[in-house]
Formats: sequence, structure tokens, C-alpha cells
Amino acid sequence: MDRSKMQEDKHLTGVLVFSVFTAVLGSFHFGYGIGVINAPQKIIEAHYYNVLGIPLPEKRMNVTEEDKASSGSSSVTLYWSLSVSIFSLGGMVSSFFVGWIADKLGRIKAMMAVNSLSIISALLMGLAKFGPSHALVIAGRLILGFYCGLSSGLVPMYIGEISPTALRGALGTLHQLAIVTGILISQIIGLSFLLGSEQLWPLLLALSGVPAILQIILLFFCPESPRYLYINLGQEEAARKSLKKLRGNYDSTRDIAEMKKEREEAASDRKVSIFQLLKSFSYRQPLIVALVLHISQQFSGINAIFYYSTNIFEKAGIGKPVYATIGVGVVNTVFTVISVFLVEKAGRRFLFLVGLAGMGVCTIIMTIGLELLSKYTWTSYLSMVAIFLFVAFFEIGPGPIPWFIVAELFGQGPRPAAMAVAGCCNWTCNFIIGMCFQYIADLCGSYVFIIFAILLFGFTIFTYFKVPETKGKSFEQISAEFRRKRTGSRRGPKAVTEMEYLGSSTDA
Repeated sequence: MDRSKMQEDKHLTGVLVFSVFTAVLGSFHFGYGIGVINAPQKIIEAHYYNVLGIPLPEKRMNVTEEDKASSGSSSVTLYWSLSVSIFSLGGMVSSFFVGWIADKLGRIKAMMAVNSLSIISALLMGLAKFGPSHALVIAGRLILGFYCGLSSGLVPMYIGEISPTALRGALGTLHQLAIVTGILISQIIGLSFLLGSEQLWPLLLALSGVPAILQIILLFFCPESPRYLYINLGQEEAARKSLKKLRGNYDSTRDIAEMKKEREEAASDRKVSIFQLLKSFSYRQPLIVALVLHISQQFSGINAIFYYSTNIFEKAGIGKPVYATIGVGVVNTVFTVISVFLVEKAGRRFLFLVGLAGMGVCTIIMTIGLELLSKYTWTSYLSMVAIFLFVAFFEIGPGPIPWFIVAELFGQGPRPAAMAVAGCCNWTCNFIIGMCFQYIADLCGSYVFIIFAILLFGFTIFTYFKVPETKGKSFEQISAEFRRKRTGSRRGPKAVTEMEYLGSSTDA
């Protein structure tokens, strides 16, 4: 690439900045949905008790555990767990339809359309006090999950397709940064003296519809993805106009030529269905790596921290647990920014290993702090520091890396199916954690994080032996590494051809 082309690629126009900002409103909304349910947990649970006609636990004297279960406390625990985890179930289902809706409607119209789900969700949760609140909140969270499953795929897709090559990585990381910013903002305005009060908590949940309405309005002024216009629709002139809006006055000949080549490759490459991806022996190793990376992201215990951190800090003896929860959000945001600068220097595999190992050590320290709390009050601060470091290590590697490394492990043909399977796996694990953690925590007490420590140790071993370093490597080099490691790689020319096809596409 010559110097003039590099300068063009690095030029940020107002329209490009505006379009990226508009797109990441969906990512911010995603993060808001993750974090908003955390701070007002006690208030919403108390409202569930009231609606269901069950006396609050603190108002019942000398009640055994069996009496608590029979008197309805277990029902409230179930409804609360559903309120938290149903969000992930919605995302798990809708993640399969990202590619279909993006190609059917285009990137802009698809983002507009899915925002209708967010508005419906906001209305249901905002009206929770006027009906069966537990049912309305659960229904609203489910529909919000549908929205987030679609938006979490559409936003990175649109940003990646409108960004100049030299800025694609930097602009792409704004998706993750907007998510953690949304988590932080939801935790701050969820404070009891703001919107996390007994009177205003439905408004706190309903505010998730505001970014959706704002994004719908702003999307009218954003250009469609030039890659979608040319590669999917064959509209060369429309693609040139879109490029001119995004990049300003410049010679678009090179970009159009790149899109033409990509369109020819897309036409010649056979599409791989999800069933073919799961069935094919050639794709098995990279698929296993992709899935384990996503499983390790969720089963590391990070969403247990996000969803239940206020409750965890309370048990650790922190005087103002909600402020400690906000501290988690701040650490999360800061280290997401730091990871942007580290990932291209240190490499994906190294950062993932450091992150997993560091999180494993933190879970052990956390457990020690919680277990010794009855003897030494200062160990509450030990647990708090361990949680902060746990979040920091997560954002160094296991947080951002699984989302983009899947695209590096697969070529043009199997990539959409691999992204769908990996996304569904991620949301499924998220749902399991959200649904089961509260029960496991009640059963295991302060030893609950030992389970995550064991899992993190296993994920670290797997990453060390099975995950390749993809930094600076082409798809062909990555697939060649899998081919060397794959058992039975000398099964004949057919198997080799299929594996070579895996990495045959070049990065646009």
C-alpha cells in the first residue's frame, strides 16, 4: 500500500465518526442491559414478594430453611434468576439470525428494525408496577435479549465494513468499549438516590429504550455499507457514493477494485451451513478452539460478578456495596481501553493466557477473603481487590479476544456459520451462569469461586496447548498450523483440499 493510500485510510471524516457513533449506540444499549439489573436487585426482589403476597424474609422470625422454601422464598429466587438470565436466552436464539436479517434488509435497515424489539421491551418493563411485575420484567428482559443478540452481530459488521483498512481495528474496538460504558452508566444511575429506588426502578429498566429511539433517528443520516451495496446487491455506483460520503473526496478506484475481487471470491466460494460446519472433520479443530474460547469467557465467572456483584460485596462485608460495584465498572472500562493498545503488540494467545491465569489466582484469593471474613474483617478488602483484579485480567484477554478471533480462524466460506455457532455458544453459557449462579452460591457459600478457579485452570491448559497465535498471520498460515496439528492430516488429497479451503480467502 503506497503512502497516499495510507493517508486516505487514516483520514477520519465527520460522516465516518458520526456513523460509527450511531452504530455503537447499539453496543452501549447491550451493556446497559447487562448491568442495569444489578444495583436494584433487593428493591425488585422486595416488589416480587409484595406482588406474590409473600412476607419478606426479614419480617419472618425463627423460620427454618424448609419453612422459607415452603413459604415462597424459593419462588422469588426463581423469578429473580429468570429476570437476570432470560436476557441471555433471548440473545442465544436471535444470534442465529444476524446474517439473515443483515443480508435481507441491509445493515442500516436491519439496525432500525431490531430497535423495535428494544422499544417493546422498554414499555413492558416500564409498566411493571401496573401488572404482574415479575412476568412483565421477565418478558421485557427476554425481548431485550432478542434485540441484543441481533445488535451485537450487526454493529461490529457495519463498523467493519465502513471503516478504512488502517482504522478498522481501532474503530472495531469501540464496540467493546461501548458495552462496558453501558454497564458502568447503568450501575451509576441505578444508585438508590437516583433511579434505583422503590418508586423509580421501572423507569431505570425502561430507559433502555432511549438509545434505541435515538439510534433510529440518527440512522436516517448514516450511509449504507458500501461493501453491502456492491458485494451483496451489485450496485457499484451506490457503493461509490457511499464511499464518498464516508471518506470525503478521494479516488475510490482501489476500494472498488478490492470489493470486486471480494465479490468474485464470495461468488466462487461455497457457503458452508451450520450443519456442514459441525459435520466436517476439516473444520473440527478450529471450531473446537473457537467454542472453548467463548465457553471460557463466560464460565470464567465474569458475568457472575456483573450480575451479582452488589450481593457479593454485601456478603464480603463492604459497607456500601453498590459503590464497589460501580468501581468494578470503572476498572472494566479502563482496562478495555488498555487492551486496545496491547492486543496487537503482545498477541492474542499470550494475553488470553495471562488473563485466564490471573483470573484463576484472583478467584482463590477471593475465596480466602470470604472464608476468613468471620475472623478477620480486613479480608473484606482483600476480596474487593481480588474482584477488581479479576475484572482487569478479564478485559486484558478473555473479554475482547473471543469475539474477533473466530473470524481469524475461518475462511470466507465457513465464517458466517462459525460466527453463528460461536455466538450461540456464548449466549448459552451466559444464560447458564445467570440462571444457576445464585443457586450454586447459596449451596457452596464462600467456596463458589473455587469452581471457577478449577475451570480457569483447565481453560489455561487448553489455551497453552491448542490455541494458535493469530497476530500478523494470514488465514492460510493459520489453517496450515491447524493442518500440522490435526490428527490424521494425511488422510488423502480430499481432506487436505478442504483444509486449504479453510484459509483460502484473504483479509479484505
